[in-house]
Amino acid sequence: MATASIPKQQRAVQLVGPDQLTINETKPVLEPGPYQILCRVEVCGLCFSDLKLLKQFSGHARKSEIASGINKQILGEMANYVPGEKPTVPGHETVVRVVKVGNQVTKYKVGERYLVQADYRWISTPNSAAAFGYNFEGGLQEYTLFDERVIHAPDGESTLIPAPEEFPASAIALCEPWACVEEAYIEKQRQTLREGDVVYHGSDPAEVERLFTTVPTNGLMVICQHGGKFGRPVVTPVGRTHYGGIRIVGTTGDKVEDALASIPATAEIRPNDKINIIGAAGPMGTMHVIRDLCQGVPGITVFAGDLSDDRLVMLKKLAEPLAQKNKLTLRPYNPQKDKLTEQFNYIVLMAPVPALVVQAVKDAAPKAIINIFAGIPADKTAEIDLDAYIAEQCYFVGTSGSTTEDMKTVLKKVMSKQLDTNLSVAAISGIDGAIDGIRAVEKNLMPGKIIVYPFAKGMKLTPLTELKNVPLRNGHWTAEAEEALKKEYAGK
Repeated sequence: MATASIPKQQRAVQLVGPDQLTINETKPVLEPGPYQILCRVEVCGLCFSDLKLLKQFSGHARKSEIASGINKQILGEMANYVPGEKPTVPGHETVVRVVKVGNQVTKYKVGERYLVQADYRWISTPNSAAAFGYNFEGGLQEYTLFDERVIHAPDGESTLIPAPEEFPASAIALCEPWACVEEAYIEKQRQTLREGDVVYHGSDPAEVERLFTTVPTNGLMVICQHGGKFGRPVVTPVGRTHYGGIRIVGTTGDKVEDALASIPATAEIRPNDKINIIGAAGPMGTMHVIRDLCQGVPGITVFAGDLSDDRLVMLKKLAEPLAQKNKLTLRPYNPQKDKLTEQFNYIVLMAPVPALVVQAVKDAAPKAIINIFAGIPADKTAEIDLDAYIAEQCYFVGTSGSTTEDMKTVLKKVMSKQLDTNLSVAAISGIDGAIDGIRAVEKNLMPGKIIVYPFAKGMKLTPLTELKNVPLRNGHWTAEAEEALKKEYAGK
């Protein structure tokens, strides 16, 4: 089945090499095969993760060839599978509508609307997992393709989540980044050993560095120092915490169970935590600040650090009322001007800089959780003071993407009007402005999210403050604004 007026060609943003973005004016609209679903893209948000792909291209852990989880012969049937050096279409914060399905498709019908969950966690690359917008083409195009054999997990759950018609596409698409924030805190941590984990008894830094290379994806490294000291910083695979899901724990003694006991059940914030969010006034950092202030955890203090005074002013305007309402403390600061002397129980890193991980260990209070939220490339290391890390029972955690359940949870909050994800929109564009939008994310030019509407032909990147004749509410993007935009570009 198909809807009418599906073009043969479309406009799309393509990443063709490291830091090489282009707009393809004549990209073919892929014809769905027997098990495939062709969708029109309603909207696609821009994400800091798009920058990691932009810079690393084929070196990105999610742009790699698929190693397991699906038959390689089946992959050969998918023109939207673009690993390695093949050009890809980025964009994973997406709402789509089905326009055509293959004759073997059983679960999807023309006209249905979906929120896309981008992560195919059951389909592995060597150091991560497959994903929409990475080694499968994403949402920065007018039409995009899915395959039932890819988007269904082994338990049958689909990565296409039914999206309600009564809510704007922007608010639904933004459930994806909010879900990534949620997953960063609630992911369950494994507190027991399993096959493939590495246990080391001793304090030879060179041996630990060698053993780190043997820890498998989602593996655990347990270090028992037996009273010894490494005596120097240890080269530690901090990039694999985020993309490889590895975890590192230790004890100054000799009992493995003591090291395992330091693993928290989840990475959730705790009562009376002093939380330091580094890079707090950017689009994703702002979400972390709001989330922590609204989580219902008593006694917390949120230190919100950012290098931009202007962005800190905007963050304070948005978040201070939430802190006051919930009787919590918000402390915005600029690290270039304000020198903090506190130790922190919880540290969130919003920039993919290994040196920040090194400093976080120095700033950590006993039993601190250090959340490496930003995706440091999987092959990057840092020289960590593991003597301090182990003595203080610190814990590195990092998550890549979100689960389908996380997205459903956030979508329910949107539908119940508990959460207005549109509050984070700062600018909009069509395909014409998408590359400028990605560069704006790169240069931290916008205080919030950038939303791309492929239907808005000719629309450049436009901050909300520059929009005219659009029904904003207190300066915020709304359902009414999205409808007005659709009418403006209808038929163009």
